[in-house]
Parts: sequence; structure tokens; C-alpha cells
Amino acid sequence: MTTPETERALRLTVLVGESDGWHHRPVFTEIVHRAHRAGLSGASVFRGIEGFGASSVIHTQRLLSLSEDLPVAVVIVDTEARIRAFLPLVEELVADGGLVVLDECEIVRFGGGRERGR
Repeated sequence: MTTPETERALRLTVLVGESDGWHHRPVFTEIVHRAHRAGLSGASVFRGIEGFGASSVIHTQRLLSLSEDLPVAVVIVDTEARIRAFLPLVEELVADGGLVVLDECEIVRFGGGRERGR
């Protein structure tokens, strides 16, 4: 068994509502496309099944209370410098709502894997 290669990183999580928009496009889609153009290593969008935010209104996908505005999390992991440089591109998208969270993390690479970014 080989020892995996590790590196320090920063995880950016942007929490928005599914119906939040930016110029006729979902905010989460705009964040992913901006991350791609910025050359970040990757971005994933996760749709929540239930949650609430600053409004304290609970949104759920349960059949009896079907919601059009479920919580969505966009998660991006890259170097601290690259994530911090990207923050201004996120700021204008969440200025009216949303939550931005930064966490220090460690990337673990097993078996050499693919080269970063491709």
C-alpha cells in the first residue's frame, strides 16, 4: 500500500436557492461557468432535499409541500490563492442573498490520478 499524496487546499461552498437568478440564468449555473472560465480545478452543484435560510421558510421536496426553491450548494476546492482570487466573482452573485463558506481542507490523491485541472 502506497502513501497517498496530499496537499492543503481551500473549499468554497456557496449556498443559494434553486430559484435565485442572474440575468435569466440560475445563480448556481453562473458560479460554475465563472469557475470554469477562471481555471479552477472543478465545481460541483448539490441540490438539497430540504432546508431553510435567512427567511426562516422551510423548503422541501416532499410531495405535499412541493417547493420550487430548494437549497443548492456549489462546492469548489482549489488552492487558497485561487479560491480567494475567485471570491469577487462570487460576491456580486450573492450580494442579495446566499451564504459563502470557506473551509481549510486537505486533498488526498491516490494512485497518481489525473493531473490537476485536466
